[in-house]
Amino acid sequence: MKIAIVGTGYVGLVTGTCFAEMGTEVYCVDIDSQKIENLKKGLVPIYEPGLEEMVLRNYEVGRIHFTTELKPVLNEVDVLFSAVGTPPDEDGSADLKYVLDVARTVGQAMTKYLLVVTKSTVPVGTAQKIRQTILDEQAKRGVSIPFDIASNPEFLKEGSAVKDFMHPDRIVIGVESEKAKKLMEKLYHPFMLNNFRIIYMDVSSAEMTKYAANAMLATRISFMNDIANLCEIIGADVNMVRNGIGADSRIGSSFLYAGCGYGGSCFPKDVKALIKTAQTHQYPMRILQAVEDVNENQKKILFRKLSKHYNNDLQGKHIAIWGLAFKPETDDMREAPALVLIEALLDAGCRITAYDPVAIPEAKRRIGDSIRYAKDIYECVHDADALLVVTEWKEFRLPVWNYIKQQMKNPLIFDGRNIYNATDLVENGFTYYCIGR
Repeated sequence: MKIAIVGTGYVGLVTGTCFAEMGTEVYCVDIDSQKIENLKKGLVPIYEPGLEEMVLRNYEVGRIHFTTELKPVLNEVDVLFSAVGTPPDEDGSADLKYVLDVARTVGQAMTKYLLVVTKSTVPVGTAQKIRQTILDEQAKRGVSIPFDIASNPEFLKEGSAVKDFMHPDRIVIGVESEKAKKLMEKLYHPFMLNNFRIIYMDVSSAEMTKYAANAMLATRISFMNDIANLCEIIGADVNMVRNGIGADSRIGSSFLYAGCGYGGSCFPKDVKALIKTAQTHQYPMRILQAVEDVNENQKKILFRKLSKHYNNDLQGKHIAIWGLAFKPETDDMREAPALVLIEALLDAGCRITAYDPVAIPEAKRRIGDSIRYAKDIYECVHDADALLVVTEWKEFRLPVWNYIKQQMKNPLIFDGRNIYNATDLVENGFTYYCIGR
């Protein structure tokens, strides 16, 4: 079976590579010629554990192809996945420009039946816009070639995307014809051999499922951050509270960790887009608006704690930051709490040295030389007035505290992810702040 994946970003490249790994012949298409040439050389544009090796393996045996030309590919494939970007517009809605550009190209060049599947996260109703765009382009050509639209939203976690795709907890597929369903069953047959759960539904419900899932997870994070802030005020320990409520089988323990806010390519964008979709239908999403407000406020919590410690005078202070990516095992800094924190620190007159295992090149692209970058955690804290831990990378968990104390000007730590034991740090001579305790 041959398929095309349009867009070689995070979702598209992982999707295409994993399908190739399961024996499907895949054409990965992108308008960025430099990215395509780099992929042919084995240079993967994103950091994701296990992905680079899988790309190289499948490219070498000819199961995955990289090209900038979509039109010739349409004659070769049975299924086309649209995995192009849907960046947030100024009003928070999803920008469908690239999605509809793909649809226009399909309508202009298709010569036989094609199943067009949206893999990108798109608002409810997008499938109908794609359908109409293809029909409009066919009408201009004076042809009527049958096709189907389907929705197959991704549920990949950055840092474990390959594992998530190869071993999914569920696969959601929205279809509107038996022919489309049979094609998707054939494509996902290798996964069904391992008894992975495939849930079929209508297209609109599949589009909504993706947004609803991310909105629920974001809600749990903001809820716990709100609880954590109240815990600090009344003298409770949010970790004990989390253990207590997480033990309830109706609640569970996932996404109940307090911290300095969520970021990334999905939660912030999808929450905003769902709020905007509801607004266009005159329905206020009051809970989700609160989720977003809590998260934006939480991204500034470490700055507020630091400022309070120094009596609102941070001018000239040297601040060390561990972690720039929005989460471990990725170099993604989209909506990262570190960006909000760094902006606030610079505005307050601080000097900043930062370290991240993989996200420093991305940080340089985003914020340039406004801060200094260290080669490891120990160089980062040299002569620092405070250490702020923003991302919970594993290598941050058991540092040599005695050496860090010697390196720092002031043994002061602000733990934005609650990864340390307060008693241990205090016994080692540090002043220690965390979230919700």
